[in-house]
Amino acid sequence: MQCPGQDSRFWGLDAIFEAACPQCGKAVEFFKDEPTRTCKGCGLKIVNPKMDFGCASYCQFAEQCVGDLPAELLAQRKDLFKNRVAVEMKRYFQYDFKRIGHATKVGRYAERIVKQEGGDPAVVLSAAYLHDIGIKEAERKYDDSDVRYHEEEGPPIARQILGRLKAPEALIDEVCAIISHHHHPRQEETVNFKVVYDADLIVNLEERQQETPLEGKDLAASIDKEFLTAGGRKLARNVFFKEQ
Repeated sequence: MQCPGQDSRFWGLDAIFEAACPQCGKAVEFFKDEPTRTCKGCGLKIVNPKMDFGCASYCQFAEQCVGDLPAELLAQRKDLFKNRVAVEMKRYFQYDFKRIGHATKVGRYAERIVKQEGGDPAVVLSAAYLHDIGIKEAERKYDDSDVRYHEEEGPPIARQILGRLKAPEALIDEVCAIISHHHHPRQEETVNFKVVYDADLIVNLEERQQETPLEGKDLAASIDKEFLTAGGRKLARNVFFKEQ
């Protein structure tokens, strides 16, 4: 099926254009809906320079539209998806800038930790941005944002958000599982859970230090004891003690 965003009925005079091959300089003709063309001069596969692939992170026609992209660009789809989840989180919290800021920082730290620990960045970053998404509903229902309530209320909201973004069912299930106990690690946890837990812990420690700061040795002991990953401990030491 044709992507509605590339329907030729709405094309104008710029629907066909030429771009110079970056390798040999020969002009390569593109139709605006073609993800790639092969240069007839040198055989290089060239990505359409005027095509916006951001929609590929959530559009139901993405496989038909971008299936011919080079592997390195297809690999970026998870990054695009992460950005969409972040946007949906901000839209949900609206003017609650405190919670938006908290979730954004958890996402940034999770992105750094997952690069060291491994795991699935799409799962980790979706869970990081949405880990506290149940707080508003907990406050509405119970007039209380206690963690036991927002762990309970978060998964259904996260499932709706990720469903709208056409996320794979397995990803949705794992993200919701992480959210459902993100403050309560079990004896056996996945790498994905551990990364989210440690990223959230760093931000919670930062917020706690602003209110009731721990002495350096006590903070160091807390980092050694509470974190679940080596990457999380290393990042925490860098954040609080500037250790590399």
